Amino acid sequence: MLHRRAFFAAAAAGAALVAASGVRTQPRPEKSRVTIAVGGKAAFCHLPLTLAEQLGYFRAEGVEVDIVDHPGAVRAQQALLNGQADVCAGAFAHTLGLQAVGQHVACFVLQGRAPLLAMGVSTRGFPAYQAVPDLRGRRVGVSALGASSHMTAALVAARGGLRPQDVQYMAVGTSASARAALRAGEVDAICNSEPVMTMLEQKGDIKLIADCRTLRGAAEVFGGPMPAACLYAPEDFLRRNPLTAQALANAVVRSLKWLQTAGPGDIIKAVPESQLLGDRALYLAAFDKGREAIALDGMVPAEGVRTAMAAMAAFEPAFKTDRLEPDRLYTNDFARRAKERYKV
Repeated sequence: MLHRRAFFAAAAAGAALVAASGVRTQPRPEKSRVTIAVGGKAAFCHLPLTLAEQLGYFRAEGVEVDIVDHPGAVRAQQALLNGQADVCAGAFAHTLGLQAVGQHVACFVLQGRAPLLAMGVSTRGFPAYQAVPDLRGRRVGVSALGASSHMTAALVAARGGLRPQDVQYMAVGTSASARAALRAGEVDAICNSEPVMTMLEQKGDIKLIADCRTLRGAAEVFGGPMPAACLYAPEDFLRRNPLTAQALANAVVRSLKWLQTAGPGDIIKAVPESQLLGDRALYLAAFDKGREAIALDGMVPAEGVRTAMAAMAAFEPAFKTDRLEPDRLYTNDFARRAKERYKV
């Protein structure tokens, strides 16, 4: 195993050619086509990825990207580990879980600086709810077991003094399936992504009890800044394909910059109709609620790594953070060069 400094020095040496040679003479990426696995592409946390695709930013960097949507983060991870994908779009916390089982992957560009998640209880199925301890013995819907929504819900429950076995967590997916599960009474509470939660909130289907769509709300649940959605890849991929990784980071950071000034009309034109849930006003309302959670420059804050490690330890007591190598969980080298290129 290469030490992080030696490993990323090798990757950086190749990727640095991009900045040194200028935009017009930029070397071609090692791979002309890349497959990115994602669990729930329509979720707001992956909006920068969607925009990089829809606005042609990946193609502008010389890479054709195939984004394969999977039913949940675990399936997307499996696709990466099985070699069916080159890169995975998922939660930063996944890099910790994978490293803990000997799979060294690294985040190389951040999409979100807070999880675009919220948690609420059913107003129809659980009208007697008053406080978190009331969740004891109840069914809580999450996008997938082991996903960020599961971790978030578990941390909210723990804050109320509940143990993992006190709550029954059920995978309900995202989008339409999540809404249907709550409305059908299959779950008493739900922790999910946007724009699902804003829709349930606006329809009066839920009473919000935790909100990680804002930096403040996320800090209350996780105890500090919590890096969220990102692109991560095996160390070997980054070492062998530094120009490709740089091209992907460039495209995502460029979309992050675009989002900083985009207006409602711009968003509606860029996002595929299939992701608007049939209600453009709702989509824009959800975007407005979670806008500050979107990363600004693609870089992972060091403090956020500590927050993620503490959250994982709280979520899974058997998780041994002392066995992790924090410096191998991420690199800001690619995002930093992209930031310089696009002046984010």
